[in-house]
Amino acid sequence: MGESLHKKTLDLFPIGNCAVSALIDTEGRFVWGCAPRVDSDPVFSALLDDADPQGDAAKGLWEVQVDRRAEVRQGYIRNTPILRTEIADEDGARIEIIDFAPRYLQFGRTFRPTAFIRLIRPITGVARVTLRLRPTAGWGAKVAEHTSGSNHIRYLCSDMTLRLSTDAPVSHILEERPFRLERPIAMFLGADEGFDANIGATCERMLRETEGYWKHWVRGLAVPLDYQTAVIRAAITLKLCMHEETGAIVAALTTSIPEHADSGRNWDYRYCWLRDAYYVVQALNRLGAVDILENYLGYLRNIVDRAGGGHIQPLFGVGFEEVLTERFAPDLPGYRGMGPVRVGNQAFEHIQNDVYGQIILSTVQAFFDERLLRPATVEDFEALEPVGERAFQLHDQPDASLWEFRGRANVHTYSSAMCWAACDRLGNAAEKLGLTDKAALWNGRAAQVRKVIEDRAWNAELGRFAATFEGDELDASLLQLVDLRFHKPDDPRNVATLKAIEDGLRRGAYLLRYAIPDDFGSPQTAFNICTFWLIEALHLSGRTEEARELFEDMLSRRTGAGLLSEDIGFADGELWGNYPQTYSLVGLINCAVLLSRPWTSVR
Repeated sequence: MGESLHKKTLDLFPIGNCAVSALIDTEGRFVWGCAPRVDSDPVFSALLDDADPQGDAAKGLWEVQVDRRAEVRQGYIRNTPILRTEIADEDGARIEIIDFAPRYLQFGRTFRPTAFIRLIRPITGVARVTLRLRPTAGWGAKVAEHTSGSNHIRYLCSDMTLRLSTDAPVSHILEERPFRLERPIAMFLGADEGFDANIGATCERMLRETEGYWKHWVRGLAVPLDYQTAVIRAAITLKLCMHEETGAIVAALTTSIPEHADSGRNWDYRYCWLRDAYYVVQALNRLGAVDILENYLGYLRNIVDRAGGGHIQPLFGVGFEEVLTERFAPDLPGYRGMGPVRVGNQAFEHIQNDVYGQIILSTVQAFFDERLLRPATVEDFEALEPVGERAFQLHDQPDASLWEFRGRANVHTYSSAMCWAACDRLGNAAEKLGLTDKAALWNGRAAQVRKVIEDRAWNAELGRFAATFEGDELDASLLQLVDLRFHKPDDPRNVATLKAIEDGLRRGAYLLRYAIPDDFGSPQTAFNICTFWLIEALHLSGRTEEARELFEDMLSRRTGAGLLSEDIGFADGELWGNYPQTYSLVGLINCAVLLSRPWTSVR
């Protein structure tokens, strides 16, 4: 492996507009981004390439090189996903780059085009810059072919043709010719359509309106007193993981970042897992961001209708695609050369019975929340009942678990508890709607499932719950029984299970999902959401100072963008796994809300 491979990290800044997204590295390069959708062929693929980004063979990037670069500073414009990168040369000349995807209200609807904007401005002195735009086609196989005109370049990528409209000299870009940056430059990379306006003035207006949109959205969040900047950044990024056109929420913006070095645990997370999306809307509900919940409920209702009372798979494409056949992308070596790069996810074929609970848990708020534009109705309840029927039928049946084991199946306690929650929450909804007979039916079924779990998941010999019925395995998801209201934090069974999980799964500050070998061997990194679950459990059991210390440690592991990936190394705290990971950001928000002082303490 070349030296450049070792320099790649997940210290990346996401930008986006809920239609398209990209990741920008600490040098100000676009290194990952797919178009026209998050699950499309990457037009920026350098994150998974092994070419030296400074070299002639580099591809899949968009860069503003500054001759004799001496310093780079980066940060988001406050309360937005608009990134500002400032670069200085050795003589003290400085430029700034503003990167964003437009998003604002226009003509009575949200304007969120498949487009990225770069504004490049001189600040002091005159720097020499080189503009390098090399989008790829064929999953990193080649630099996209191009044609050009007097003020634009067209790039023939795989899933769409991109057009760069700019007021910079086009030949400077085509020839990658260094030049003096003596005036501001605007670059608009979007659909293959003419740009019939003053590009500089228009892009500046889009910047102002996009900044205004995000700042007003953030102003509506009910944030905790403490950890506000961390919570706001997490909330903005969770919103970027939404495909607003359909309401889908993807698990992460990337594919194939390994869970640990050379692990082969490289998965494509650019799809909507109903489980992950449930946790996202649950966390954002705590902040009052009901717009994302309401949009996602529309996605869920379509999923439920399509199932017709039958099997519901654990994940779908953002456009409701059911078949997500997994394959390799042979022309991309992978993150730090650690392939394979996977496209698609075989988990769409899995049986994961917890999904029925997550559908109902995501939906039940709509029966109680008067803020919604579309409160849930009796007809919605009737449409959910077949989902509850499936949960009741499958509560004691084997599945692949929430951790998506590929080589074994058991009756997993977490899945059964989710089936219990499905019945329990349908009982709540029925009571709210005045459906007395239905409430009795679903509450009765919940009681039946509860008894099965208490009889078969409790290991009397070990004095704790087990991850599987009649089993002895440990699983961090057992900590979720409190969150589901299956039992209370001070329940002796929960206290015993928490102690066993700490003894068996904790590695220093961090928590494993499970410790037993799976299809790819023994886990070598901790799963960040599990550490956040541990923080919640410690707080709820009265160990708040210990919980706060662990939470502060997790906050210190965030990237410069204030975000987390899926996994973390035990010894060095290095981030691994897909990024930004919605699960991890959910955990950050939930723990911040729990651990914060109340607003009444300062006002």
